[in-house]
Amino acid sequence: MDKVNLGSQIFVYPMPVAIIGVMVDEKPNFMTLAWLTRVNLDPPLIGVVINKTHHTARGIRQTRSFSVNFPGQELIEKTDFVGMASGKNIDKSALFDLFFGKTKSAPLIEQCPLCLECRLHGISEFPTNDLFVGEIVESYTEDRFLTDGKLDLAKMKPFLLTMPDNGYWSVGERVARAWEAGKALFNQKQ
Repeated sequence: MDKVNLGSQIFVYPMPVAIIGVMVDEKPNFMTLAWLTRVNLDPPLIGVVINKTHHTARGIRQTRSFSVNFPGQELIEKTDFVGMASGKNIDKSALFDLFFGKTKSAPLIEQCPLCLECRLHGISEFPTNDLFVGEIVESYTEDRFLTDGKLDLAKMKPFLLTMPDNGYWSVGERVARAWEAGKALFNQKQ
């Protein structure tokens, strides 16, 4: 099989879409983001990567808190909009019903199936972007997004981003169970 070299400017493929919520100058602001990942188990830490020039980055530095809100597919238009419009010029907070949790300083989106409230744990600075690591202090959902007490992707209807084609994609069906699909091979190699 011949591999094709795609160069160094490749993106993680695909990326979960989230909306970051933050207070900037005491006003709620939101930004679409797909550069995020869980980075630690205990304490539970999540990392979000934001360009240094973004209004949201300034807000995280001000309040030392932020939210990570995972929208369902019915919010694609609003999610795309908050990713295009800068909070420096446009108040985006009226697009959503907001609530606040434990930190009292990280706006969360009522319409999102999953909302994570984070307290800033640390910042790693890079040439164009900064990695903001937040400790997840609370998570919020609704019963309608749960099956047997666990989040149900089919009910949440999250979506993914692919770059550089800039496509939003739905999540398909489960194809296997993690830590089970490879069990026979694992046992064979022991």
